[in-house]
Amino acid sequence: MKSKSKEAIVIIGGGPAAMMLACTLDPILFDVTIVEKGKAIGRKFLVAGKGGFNLTHSEDIDKMIEKYEGPKSLLDSLSSFTNNDFRHWLSSIGIETYIGSSKRVFPVKGIKPIAVLRAIKKEIERKGITLLKETLWYGSFIENSSIQLLHKEKKISLKADKVIFALGGGSWKITGSDGCWLPHFKKNNVATLPFRPSNCAMCINWPENMKVHFGKPIKNIALTYNDTYIKGEMIVTKHGIEGSPAYALSYYVGNELESKKSITVFVDLKPSLSLEKVNSILSKSYKKISKLLRDELSLSSTAVALIKSATTREEFNDVKLLTHCIKKLPLSIIGLEKIDNAISTVGGIKSTAMDKHFELINFPNHYTIGEMINWNAPTGGYLLQGCFSMGYTLGKYLNKEHQI
Repeated sequence: MKSKSKEAIVIIGGGPAAMMLACTLDPILFDVTIVEKGKAIGRKFLVAGKGGFNLTHSEDIDKMIEKYEGPKSLLDSLSSFTNNDFRHWLSSIGIETYIGSSKRVFPVKGIKPIAVLRAIKKEIERKGITLLKETLWYGSFIENSSIQLLHKEKKISLKADKVIFALGGGSWKITGSDGCWLPHFKKNNVATLPFRPSNCAMCINWPENMKVHFGKPIKNIALTYNDTYIKGEMIVTKHGIEGSPAYALSYYVGNELESKKSITVFVDLKPSLSLEKVNSILSKSYKKISKLLRDELSLSSTAVALIKSATTREEFNDVKLLTHCIKKLPLSIIGLEKIDNAISTVGGIKSTAMDKHFELINFPNHYTIGEMINWNAPTGGYLLQGCFSMGYTLGKYLNKEHQI
C-alpha cells in the first residue's frame, strides 16, 4: 500500500494540552508547528506551580474521572491516558514524581516548575517541531490547505492540513489565556457558551463585625451545598471566602447563580464532632459561651465572629440553637470572584459542536482541546491531568488515523 505523504498540522496555543499534543504526534507522519501569541509557551503551566505544583492526583482513575464534568471525549481521554500514564511519561523525559500526604502528585524535591517546563520543551525540540512565537490567530480557518495568521502584526500564511485549537479559557489574561477567540467561533456557527469563573472565591456581603477578620483562615471546616460536602480550610476575605472547599463548590454555586440572586451554602465548624457531641460539650460547662467555644471546641476568634454574625444575642446564648449554628452555619453567596482571578473557567466550545475525537462538526480537520472546551474539574492536579490527557489522546488518534 502506498504510504500517505506528510501532513502539516498547526497547533494554535502553547498551554499544557498543546504541548502534550505536540509531544505525542509522530514527526515521521506530520510536520508540526506550534503557534504562540506570546513570547514563550507554557506560561499558564508555570502559574499552576505558584500554589504548589500539583501535576496530577494519585487516586484510582475511575474515582478520579467521577470528579470531572464535561464531554464524553474528555472522560474517554482520561481513561486512555491516566494519571499513572502521565507519571510514567514525565519519568521518560526526566521528571520523577512522588505522592504527597494529600495524595496529590508533585515533582520530586528540588525540581521546580520551570524545570518541568524545560523538560517538556526539550521533548518538543527533539521532535523537530517548529515554534512560531508572537503570532496571533485572528479568526481564520483552513482555506486552500493553509491558514492565515498575524506574525508580529504582519499577515502570514501557514500550510495546514489540520488545525488544532488549544487557545485556553478565560482566566489569567496575563498568561495569554483571555478567551478573546470565542466570538470568532460563535460568528462561524460553532456552538459556544459564555465563560464564567470556576475554582474561585465566592462573594459575601459581610457584616461590620467581620472586617477585622479579613485574611484570616478558619481551619478544619466543611462546606456543604446540596449533596456536595468538602472538608478543608476557609479563608475570610474582603469579598467573601476562599480556600479549597470554596473553590470546589464554586462550579455548582455558579450554575445556580445563573438564575438566582443568591445561594446559601452551609459551614460545619466542627466536622469531626457530631451534633450531639457539640451539644453535650456546650451543655455541661458553666463557662461563658465565647470562652467555651474557644477552650472546649477550639474555635478561633474568626470562627466565633462568624457565629455571632449569623445569630442574634439570644440565639448565641441558647445552647440548642448555637449547636445547630456551629454544625450548619448559613452563608449567603451573592456571586463569584472576577473571572480573571479564577483558577479556571467553564464555558467555551459546547460538547455538541465536536465529535468524540474533539473534531469540530461544522469544520472538518479542525479540533479543539484544553480549557477552551466547556468542562470542569477541581484543583489538586485534576485540571492539568485533563489537559494532558486530551492532548495525548488526540495525538495518538491522529497518528493512527494517518496510517489507515
